Amino acid sequence: STQDVYPLNEYDFFIFSDYPSRRQRKILKLKKGHYLVLFESEIIRPDNWQKGNHQYFKKVFTWHDGLVDQKKYLKYYWPNKISSRINFNLNKKEKLSVLIAGNKKNKDFRELYSERIRAIRWFEANHPQDFDLYGIGWEKRALNWSWPFSIVLNQIELFKTAFFQKFSSYQGPVENKRETLEKYKFCICYENAQNIPGYITEKILDCFFAGCVPVYLGAPNILDFIPQNTFIDKNQFKTYDELYDFMDKMPEQEYLTYLNNISAYLKSEKIRFFSAQKFVKTIVENITDK
Repeated sequence: STQDVYPLNEYDFFIFSDYPSRRQRKILKLKKGHYLVLFESEIIRPDNWQKGNHQYFKKVFTWHDGLVDQKKYLKYYWPNKISSRINFNLNKKEKLSVLIAGNKKNKDFRELYSERIRAIRWFEANHPQDFDLYGIGWEKRALNWSWPFSIVLNQIELFKTAFFQKFSSYQGPVENKRETLEKYKFCICYENAQNIPGYITEKILDCFFAGCVPVYLGAPNILDFIPQNTFIDKNQFKTYDELYDFMDKMPEQEYLTYLNNISAYLKSEKIRFFSAQKFVKTIVENITDK
């Protein structure tokens, strides 16, 4: 149950999803078992990764391979609902490529938000007929200037229209991610950050479940967990021109080989590491009073 259901002293232990907020930290003073599950990456929640903050917890569950020692820091894989429907329908493919993500910003040198925008702008400028964008926040026009200038200028529609270009590929928020991905052959599938070992979220698996070949950028050790023949590695292409040519000119048989490889992976035992059941088992088996 959540912490508000019973008096705090009646709980045997507490599991925190990411490092607790200031309001929740009073719980850490209780002489109970505390466990921490790290979800958000360093670029979103820096406090998650400060080693001093981990002293309050018996064990820390993390996907970060740089921390895992299988003693205090235990490895988990990003949990997913593993789909039992793996039949891919090529007749649903209406367009070459898609990108589904929220429009966000971050100043960390590892962020990939700006790389997503570079991809979007390139497709819009060069091959708009072969690309669609979905997600939230792309319809907004806002200045990245400090207050009060941003507040004043964002109220001036003429100013915004003159100096801000809309995302012409934007199709709105996605209602059903799987059904949307099924309509495209490829998905520009970038994590929120790169060069963080083990940071493999649901993004690439969502593509697999929909029979959409991902163009992946993110975890440097992705091949430790997902076969190389199931996705396109963006790092293998110096420019988006090269990437587009590779996707656009791919023979049908080669594309089918990607889908067959994806299907084989989804039917293998390896995919179970990313299941919700495996995640729950990892947590439950490692909670102890010792």
